[in-house]
Amino acid sequence: MTTPNEARRRQYLSAMGITVWENRHRVVTFGTPFAASAVADIMAPVSGAVADLDWATLQRAVITCTRCELHKTRKRTVFGVGDARAQWMFVGEAPGADEDAQGEPFVGRAGQLLNAMLFAMGLKREEVFIANVLKCRPPGNRDPQPDEVECCEPYLLRQIMLIQPKLIVALGRHAAHSLLKTETPLARLRGQRLDYHGTPLIVTYHPAYLLRSPGEKRKAWEDLCLAGRVMRSL
Repeated sequence: MTTPNEARRRQYLSAMGITVWENRHRVVTFGTPFAASAVADIMAPVSGAVADLDWATLQRAVITCTRCELHKTRKRTVFGVGDARAQWMFVGEAPGADEDAQGEPFVGRAGQLLNAMLFAMGLKREEVFIANVLKCRPPGNRDPQPDEVECCEPYLLRQIMLIQPKLIVALGRHAAHSLLKTETPLARLRGQRLDYHGTPLIVTYHPAYLLRSPGEKRKAWEDLCLAGRVMRSL
């Protein structure tokens, strides 16, 4: 018997152009999330000042940040949203115009699609944590620049250390490259259980890309199915 929630989930999947089915990727096992041996490794790129901040102080530091030139053109910083003790963490690349105006990530059309993707997985926006590599919008929504990523990275690393998610989903090429320190094409990063300092990481398409290329939604659903299986195995 199909429950109301399951029926609604299937409606979301249908709207995304996805038929419900189970993908059969092989899951490769990695170590315990944030094992003790990995703590020094992940904290190494984080400046001493940021590395010691608690959650509230970290938020204030982001709000007042002037580390790069983006602070001159932003309206609001975008710290992140969701549960600070979440098991799932989703990381995008940078705020857009809507996010810059509201100070919250993924609130435009891409955010609506992300919400639908979460619902299809049986998750709610408030149950996960959503952040971006950059906390400020690049002018004209251009790609993040390497120096901007470098300046903002300590904030994201500290967020991950404080949240200690069981699984990270990188949304799009820029998020994947920033987290994994690789230039490997996104197509080759997908479909694998990757490792981020001992925490499983899954790479998929950014919702904004899926809006431009709806034919890729099926592949994104495969990635989310893989993420779900990895989470259930932890």
